[in-house]
Amino acid sequence: MLFGIEWDTTNDWLFAGSILPILLKGMVVTIQATVLGFFVAAVLGLVLAALKSSSIRLISWPARFITEFIRDTPLLVQLFFLYYVLPEYGIVLPAFLTGALALGVQYSAYTSEVYRAGIESIVRGQTEAAHALDLSPLRTFSIIIVPQAIPRIIPALGNYLVSIMKDVPVLSVVSVLEMLNVAKIIGDRTFNYLIPLSMVGGLYLIMTLLASAGVRYLDNRLPKEGLPLR
Repeated sequence: MLFGIEWDTTNDWLFAGSILPILLKGMVVTIQATVLGFFVAAVLGLVLAALKSSSIRLISWPARFITEFIRDTPLLVQLFFLYYVLPEYGIVLPAFLTGALALGVQYSAYTSEVYRAGIESIVRGQTEAAHALDLSPLRTFSIIIVPQAIPRIIPALGNYLVSIMKDVPVLSVVSVLEMLNVAKIIGDRTFNYLIPLSMVGGLYLIMTLLASAGVRYLDNRLPKEGLPLR
């Protein structure tokens, strides 16, 4: 017995049924880490894209350096830094939050490039028209550029959503009980790795298919001319 659940290892089907509830609990943690990590990546990526598109080099160059630094260093190194180094400076975060932030920061470098491509696809004449109407750069960016860019980059952002989901198992190194870590613990206790790992693979397949279907739905439903502002 582990996690308060009795496991029957004498029959494969009974064993699979007995471990399914705890794997589903691990799946909830996986989904939560994915959602939080993607939210951080989407917001921070947009901020980095906005800073990189600035005509002021004192703003754009540091943003580009930060993006390259994040993109060119491994996720595991960033995760260890947040989890082990920050506490030395008095910043102590829960393992789950640390892992989700690490995922978000890592992928923000990639989403910033997606945003940049979407922003550059907008006809320059619209920016010039906004300047002619005496709109501030911030207002032009937020109500004209971004609403038109987002529908064009939904597929690319969706790819990173799926990638974040598949990278969540990395959080097991800081003791986050996501789905794969739970399956490994079950295998260690029962010496049966085939069934729990196979079930995790199947659950991941279901989650990624659902996420991809959701992205395709948004891509088909959102107006290509831009999001409506109300």
